[in-house]
Amino acid sequence: MSKLAVFNKWLEKIMPLLTPGSVAIGVLSSSWLQSYTFLAPWVFAFMTFAGSLGSGFREMFQVLMRPLPVLVNLVILHALMPLVAWGLGSLFFPDDIHAVTGFILAMIIPTGVSSLLWTSIYMGNMALTLSIIVIDTLLSPLLVPLGISLLLGTAVEMEMGEMVRGMFFMIVLPSLAAMTLNHVTRGRVKQTVAPALAPFSKLSMGVIVAINSSVVAPYLTQVDEKLVKTAALVFVLATCGFVVGWLVGRLFRWKRDVIVTLAFNSGMRNIGAGSVLAIAYFPPAVALPVVLGMLFQQSLAALFGQFLRVVEKEEQTAPVQAVEKRNMNM
Repeated sequence: MSKLAVFNKWLEKIMPLLTPGSVAIGVLSSSWLQSYTFLAPWVFAFMTFAGSLGSGFREMFQVLMRPLPVLVNLVILHALMPLVAWGLGSLFFPDDIHAVTGFILAMIIPTGVSSLLWTSIYMGNMALTLSIIVIDTLLSPLLVPLGISLLLGTAVEMEMGEMVRGMFFMIVLPSLAAMTLNHVTRGRVKQTVAPALAPFSKLSMGVIVAINSSVVAPYLTQVDEKLVKTAALVFVLATCGFVVGWLVGRLFRWKRDVIVTLAFNSGMRNIGAGSVLAIAYFPPAVALPVVLGMLFQQSLAALFGQFLRVVEKEEQTAPVQAVEKRNMNM
């Protein structure tokens, strides 16, 4: 195994610590890092490109032959969870439109590329995961501004046109470039270039988180009732994403791998994109819920994976226990 592969494996193991650590670095180095906010969209474009190298047009079209899981996941990501965020945000922060906007933004941004890691660990459907990520990423410049506009109208100041153009540059163009490269090389970049860029992509996430955390450092260093309430609500919303995806998958009685995929893609968010959007196109206070979401996401994914194992173990042992009990009563 090459040194880059070993380094990448190590970064995967510390992912639950990487994001909170980057937030801490951003807060502690805020006066220095704030001058580098202009770099965040460029770093994110690279991260999107590196993360999309494993995606192909052919695999995506195959999944689209049975599009219901993809459509359901999009509804959860861009309709159901943003509505929940709007409702709870308005309930607990009725006079703070910036906080409500931040909660909505944290839930309406596209699913995270890191869901690939967790889906693979817990044996989900990788082709479906890649397709959800790619389709959601390509549609996000339309779905995110539209969703925010429908929920908030003109209640919050935002640069809608600039946001669409920014998302197109950061997300759509790098994704299409990577998928085209994958297609032209007949998938060879997935085995060559993608593994080489993987550790740098993860480090890029840390850079983005640190830079954007430096902008909201004044809000994070003032530990008061509002910060605690905001953190608690972000934690609840992030948890709900995983649970809702899991419950909906079971409701449709899909196979286990599809349920796992739906759960992780409903719970994970592209927090890099969310923080860049919040800092670039909204007042700084909007970014607070998004940045706080960075603290919980990877740890919640690990906890949800353990939840899956416990539930599946209980479901496997339940029929055996029922048979044993029936035999005892005979």
